[in-house]
Amino acid sequence: MKHLPSLLLLTAFACSVQGAPAVSPSHADVTTWQAFNRQATHHVDHVHLNAKENDGVLWLRDFQFANGTIEFEVKGEDARGRSFVGVAFHGRNHETFDGVYFRPFNFRSPNRNAHSIQYISMPQHEWSTLRNNHPGRYENPLEPAPVPDDWIHVRIVVDHPAVTVFVNGADTAALQVDQLSDQGEGRVGFWVGNGSQGWFRHLKLIPAD
Repeated sequence: MKHLPSLLLLTAFACSVQGAPAVSPSHADVTTWQAFNRQATHHVDHVHLNAKENDGVLWLRDFQFANGTIEFEVKGEDARGRSFVGVAFHGRNHETFDGVYFRPFNFRSPNRNAHSIQYISMPQHEWSTLRNNHPGRYENPLEPAPVPDDWIHVRIVVDHPAVTVFVNGADTAALQVDQLSDQGEGRVGFWVGNGSQGWFRHLKLIPAD
């Protein structure tokens, strides 16, 4: 069930093609969000998460997402090993969630571009476990490669267990996987990895019918 209290002060309600309400929460409304292991700076059109040791998440309060579409824009840095930015979904708590994230510093690296986009299912299936046990299955390059420190548009279609990711309006999926967790519903939040800061904007959640 989707919980949509007035506290969210949603900036927009629209109808998706399936007829379910689309939710676009305000980035400037601090009460809409809950930060874990990060300081969030809220602006009218985006939110910034600072860099800090270990992973951090900025959760959307009081909203449960199951199947549907997650759209947002994200910007990281061209700083090798220090820019991991994406989204967590089907979250049970700060440590248990599925996620999709990007390594912008790999976008245009000939030797590292295969590690540009990554799926994870925490805490059991983090990136190194997946890469070691299933090389090339849960991460991909991005083609065409975005500018590493530019905004990128992300559209994630979740139909549990299928997760399909499209980047910058492409018709071809950048990543398509089956979830490794059995949690078919949960929280949604902006995610940053160890030592990373990130900028996020234009979140839209479109639940499936």
